[in-house]
Parts: sequence; structure tokens; C-alpha cells
Amino acid sequence: MAEQNQPPLVVMGVQGSGKSTAGKAVAEHLGLGFIDGDDLHPAGNKAKMAAGNPLTDADREPWLAAVGRALAEGLEQGQARVIACSALKRRYRDLIRSHAPTVRFVHLSGAQELIAGRLSQRNHEYMPPGLLDSQFETLEPLEADEPGIRLEITRSPEDIAQAVANALAGR
Repeated sequence: MAEQNQPPLVVMGVQGSGKSTAGKAVAEHLGLGFIDGDDLHPAGNKAKMAAGNPLTDADREPWLAAVGRALAEGLEQGQARVIACSALKRRYRDLIRSHAPTVRFVHLSGAQELIAGRLSQRNHEYMPPGLLDSQFETLEPLEADEPGIRLEITRSPEDIAQAVANALAGR
């Protein structure tokens, strides 16, 4: 059921944590639009990752700005959006917040071994499983002063969506 005045949301985490699947479930549950942050990457970033090379902060900056702008554009149109985006470092989340100050983050968290197992079962267009180590090395979990919640990836997408709805409702 759609609720008015929802904040924009970023479903974040390392590759294979279920950002897109959970993000779609959250968006559907809340009646919001969904964007896969992968679709906002410049072609050069996709090519670099496809070659097995981790992105640098300089590579990520235009992409993160695009994520923030997409959230801000949704708000300008009167509709919060849900975007799946790794947002691995606090400064990345700060950049997104600079465009959409009311954004809330949903950090999907799980054991590296579990996520590696998931990755072995999928074929991603440009994110080979070999980049998982670098993603965990880069990850800075949400800090206490950052707006958002941390949820375990062992939960179903529906449970994640309900937990997000409850958190937004103050339950």
C-alpha cells in the first residue's frame, strides 16, 4: 500500500547481497518507483568491472552523483524512489545525501561466504565474483548517525520490505 511522503531509499550492500531483488520488493510494498543503480553506471565503469578491475573513488563519483540526482528528480516529481546502489563508503552515501538530503539507507548485510555462494549461482553482466573481496574491503557499514537500518540477507525480500515499512512507520 502506497503511503504519502515516503523518503527516498537506497538499498545498499556488496554485490550479491540482494539489493535489486529486495529493492524491487520494498518499492512494490511501499508503492514507489524502483531504479537499479547498475543502470546508472557509465559504460566505462561497466567495462572496467567486467574486466575484473574494482572501481576507484574517482570512477564512482559520477555514478553516485547520478544516483543522488535520480532520487532528487523523483522528489521533484512528488514521488520518492527506491534505488539499489552499493553505497559502500560513508563518503559515497554523503555524496548521495548532498543531492537528496532526506534519503534513508537499507543496508543488506550478510556473511561473505554466503554471498560468495550466491555469486557462484549467477552470471552478472559486469560484476565477476572476483570483485567480492574488494567490495568487503571497501564496505563501511552504516554508522549510528546515518539515517537507515541494517537487515540480514537471510531474510526474504518480503520480510525485508515489511521491516523497512515498519522502520519508516516508527514501529
